[in-house]
Amino acid sequence: MLDHVFISVSELDRSIAFYTRVLAPLGITTRVDYDGADGPPGHPDLKGFGADGRIFFWLRSGDVDSRAAHVGFVANSEAEVDAAYAAAIEAGATDNGVPAARVYYDPRYYAANVLDPDGYSLEFVYKSWQH
Repeated sequence: MLDHVFISVSELDRSIAFYTRVLAPLGITTRVDYDGADGPPGHPDLKGFGADGRIFFWLRSGDVDSRAAHVGFVANSEAEVDAAYAAAIEAGATDNGVPAARVYYDPRYYAANVLDPDGYSLEFVYKSWQH
């Protein structure tokens, strides 16, 4: 099980605005700012997103390598996948796979894929058998 992910972004304010819009349809609406000075030496400042009392997706300023990460976000329905995809495109994402069943994985695997403003691969996924 995964607890948290950090990704480096080139423009922190742009990425905060992007993810605030994109993650809201998935119910990921809690935002936290973490001052790196409160952590061990060298800890970066972080901008976090989460839900249900957990912060699990973090942004930090830094060098970007869009090939370094693919992040799949859980959706609770096909409608949430559709809404997150629409929000992402509206917020400036690049299409990387319209919402549809990904039958090459499983006929019940419904997902949409986009590239964020730094080129990171994002997937919004509804797997009916996991709900």
